[in-house]
Amino acid sequence: MNKTMFDELLQSVQQALEFEQGKRTLKTTVVRLAPAPMAAREVKRVRETLHASQAIFASYLNVSPKLVQAWEGSRRAPDGAALVLLRLIEREPRIVDSLLKYPPVRKRSTGRAKSRHKSSTPVDKRRA
Repeated sequence: MNKTMFDELLQSVQQALEFEQGKRTLKTTVVRLAPAPMAAREVKRVRETLHASQAIFASYLNVSPKLVQAWEGSRRAPDGAALVLLRLIEREPRIVDSLLKYPPVRKRSTGRAKSRHKSSTPVDKRRA
């Protein structure tokens, strides 16, 4: 062990001793706990608040419809990011509305798509 490492180690031991004797306070960091677990009936209530099918609700959370079915059937419990999103939606359901303002990005086809319906009002191409 070189002298620099030994000096750092000795300093750390001295600081630990000072803390134990009450002569030093340590810096503390508060770590937030994970959201409370969510029961099947709570998941269903959150989904029904949005008036969404299981498939649509799954797309909001970026999970599979089978997973939503498993949550609501008490076969699995939401965890991780999905649980955080569920608790956020539970608290602020309107947050989903802001996400729905922007439709999902789809690949454009190479050919030009024809419209099935004709617009009843002419479109000014200069403003479009």
